[in-house]
Amino acid sequence: MSQFIEFVGNHWLLFLALILILGLLIRSFIVEGKGSVGPLQATDLINHRDAVVIDVRPAADYARGHILNAINLPMNGFANQLGTLSKYKGRPIIVNCRSGAQSSLACVQLRKAGFTEVYNLQGGILAWEASGLPLSHKKQR
Repeated sequence: MSQFIEFVGNHWLLFLALILILGLLIRSFIVEGKGSVGPLQATDLINHRDAVVIDVRPAADYARGHILNAINLPMNGFANQLGTLSKYKGRPIIVNCRSGAQSSLACVQLRKAGFTEVYNLQGGILAWEASGLPLSHKKQR
């Protein structure tokens, strides 16, 4: 035990960095695991619970292929368009982007706006495609 205390005393900056990294890892597992779904879980929510899919990618990326009936609300104006989603407050909402990073930010905004059942698509549209699930090229509804 005395060697551990001596190590921490001599390398306090490294030890502090270790504690910070461990804290961030634990936080990411708790936050992301709570409100995330994989592609197969997402299809189950869409098919059985009438989940709404929000695609926060730019319009050009959305046009190249998106989940069927997804609503395109790009991140650059997402906060200003939250009012258009109020009619979906009672339904599950799945948010996707390219890889899952930006959509997690959109999920936070939706929860702050009072949406209770919000899910981030883990891995985004890339994971959706990797799972062999289809993309649509139709314009949004």
